[in-house]
Amino acid sequence: MTTTTEALLERYAHLLPTSRDVAFYQEHGYWISGQILPPEVLDTAERGMARFYAGEADRPLPDGSDRTGWRPEHGDILRKNDYSSLIVDDLAVLVRHPLVGACASLLNGEPEIRLWHDQLLYKPAEEGLPASGTVNVGWHTDRQYWRSAASSEMLTAWVPFHDVGVREGAVSFVDGSHRWQDDVVLDFFNPDLSTLDSVRARHDVKVVVAEIPRGAMSFHHCRMVHGSGPNRSAAPRRAIAIHMQPGSNRFVEHLRADGTLAAHPNDTYVRRTPENQPDYTDPVTCPRLWPPAE
Repeated sequence: MTTTTEALLERYAHLLPTSRDVAFYQEHGYWISGQILPPEVLDTAERGMARFYAGEADRPLPDGSDRTGWRPEHGDILRKNDYSSLIVDDLAVLVRHPLVGACASLLNGEPEIRLWHDQLLYKPAEEGLPASGTVNVGWHTDRQYWRSAASSEMLTAWVPFHDVGVREGAVSFVDGSHRWQDDVVLDFFNPDLSTLDSVRARHDVKVVVAEIPRGAMSFHHCRMVHGSGPNRSAAPRRAIAIHMQPGSNRFVEHLRADGTLAAHPNDTYVRRTPENQPDYTDPVTCPRLWPPAE
């Protein structure tokens, strides 16, 4: 362990998950921190979100494009933009803050944590939307979309830019679902939250709504079933999801049920290994979050 890492652990010791918190995460599949992120880091991230939506960029993505996902011409819908922290430095300040990677490392027991990718998220308020415009995030697991990754111990930090509770359409977790032995596959893009009923015959389903004040963040296991309901507040719900991988994660060939090979957008952005496979340790697309770079 380097001097820099030791100093950071000492500095943040009172903010990091305790052994009891780690046990809770392992049992339940999620953990919600206290208000540990500095306000100025969140202020910078909010500025970065505004810059991103205004079309500003500090650099293009590795393929030369300026963004993925939502664009202004799509209208006032759920906005999801991956890789935003690679494009706007103000967002990278939050994504690469040492507390994010340090918490992730303690929770999943991995000594090295790298970025998998981020998702800038904006859920419009229901007020003013047409009657058919309810915006939910369907029940899903992150793992089902990451089949090309060998690791099953990836995890996500969900960081709101303001207080988020039930009224704002907070992320909701199915308690303990990361320990289910069967492979539950639901659909992020299906807004019908009753789809969770399809697993009730096989599992005891307990839904926990993660109320998170500004400055706090939730962490959840990649096999955790989660989703979120409508934003019934008067303002848009704004957040970023930081998906993370252990440093040992590698590309693996995985055949889907239809016989096609699983792939991830990372595969087009990262460098190649000597075996000509995607290299998920690419420092540009998948920078190390913990321990922090010297």
